[in-house]
Amino acid sequence: MKLLRVGDPGAEKPAVLHGETILDVSGKVADYNAAFFAGDGISWLREIVEHGASELPVVSGNPRIGAPIARPGKVVCIGLNYADHAAESGAAIPTEPIIFMKGADTVVGPNDDVRIPRQSTKTDYEVELAIVIGSEARYLTSHDDAASVIAGYCVANDVSEREFQLERGGQWDKGKSCETFNPLGPWLVTSDEVPDPQDLQMTLDVNGEPRQRGTTSTMIFGVLEIVRYVSQFMVLEPGDLINTGTPPGVGMGMKPPGYLQAGDVLELSISGLGAQRQTLVTAP
Repeated sequence: MKLLRVGDPGAEKPAVLHGETILDVSGKVADYNAAFFAGDGISWLREIVEHGASELPVVSGNPRIGAPIARPGKVVCIGLNYADHAAESGAAIPTEPIIFMKGADTVVGPNDDVRIPRQSTKTDYEVELAIVIGSEARYLTSHDDAASVIAGYCVANDVSEREFQLERGGQWDKGKSCETFNPLGPWLVTSDEVPDPQDLQMTLDVNGEPRQRGTTSTMIFGVLEIVRYVSQFMVLEPGDLINTGTPPGVGMGMKPPGYLQAGDVLELSISGLGAQRQTLVTAP
């Protein structure tokens, strides 16, 4: 299934993409939140859609698409997880996953404006495969265990301010947690519809110019190892989000650097998971 949320910011309703039609499931589901995932909501919602799609209201028009999950408890990120991206960043290839956190309030819709922070001169982009956790996980011992706790996958843009991240005290989180810095969606594709998360093509263009072209097959640490590894250091809860790293082509790695400015348009996609489009604006 493809789960999405439609409506104005703060008033999104849960929906399902059924073929080319968006079906409103707000009469069956409160929201795609921790309680939904913890209660095996995907399984029973699938039953509802498979056997009663004709009875669900159709969402008409061209509604805003919000993030496909309600605000997660936490957003965990994996840094330098593609060898060629590490090289363009001038960093050594990590021997263990690099973990940092991102504010949960950074998560916005896939086509919402991205706000360039005040005093920013080095706002950058990163197309990433995002994992949505479906059940509580701690101290996982195998990749099979890791697979069992994944609800599905989304497209994410791990927007970053490089000066804040790298030049203002050496602490990554403050370069990652500015408002609107995690566009997500357009939908959550459930794990049963992604047979191999290590075989997905990734693209990102700036103003129509190709910047990032990559594949999840070149991750240093794969999806299942990331989930297993992270669970050794923190409890993963239903609805949590993990961003898994970005392929090469970020603005920081260009010569000269190609950072973002107000008016720039980002278009990014991952095969089978959909596409996003954001316009950069100056923060109010």
